[in-house]
Amino acid sequence: MKLAFLAALGVCTVFAQKEPDKLAPYFPTPLTVVEQMLKLGDLKPGEKMFDLGSGDGRIVIMAAQKFKADATGVEFDEALVKQSLVKIKKLGLADRAHVIEGDIMAQDYSSASMLTVYLLSDSNEKVRPILERQLKKGTRVVAHDFEFAGWKPIKTVDIDNDGEGRGHRLYLYVR
Repeated sequence: MKLAFLAALGVCTVFAQKEPDKLAPYFPTPLTVVEQMLKLGDLKPGEKMFDLGSGDGRIVIMAAQKFKADATGVEFDEALVKQSLVKIKKLGLADRAHVIEGDIMAQDYSSASMLTVYLLSDSNEKVRPILERQLKKGTRVVAHDFEFAGWKPIKTVDIDNDGEGRGHRLYLYVR
């Protein structure tokens, strides 16, 4: 009522816009784990890879810099996207490292050779039908700590200590 009154007076304008659901909190993957994820997925130079929920861009940057892949991150948080793009530009990787600001549920992953995912279990469940529809046969998916229910990993790797005193589990799937 108060908003409608203020809007009628021309004091403010209210737009209803559905925000995409945040699928996981931002928790950066340690660089030692990033490298293990990309190695587990056997990322090769020139391959197209996506990082779903790319945070500060560390997976995208390492994929482009060290593995020479065509890497794209998808990130919901505008500040993290900007931070990623600044790093990418500073490192001279703009030709093969990209970050899309947007909802990971609304992207096209059909060109992917590999995906990396660090989402919660229920978020993996939400993303799974999209990936099942879009990913071509042979696409590798590396999930960090949370597996995809209904998918059988072809390999699981345990990292006892990430250098910061925490353990991790990686799951490799091939569609």
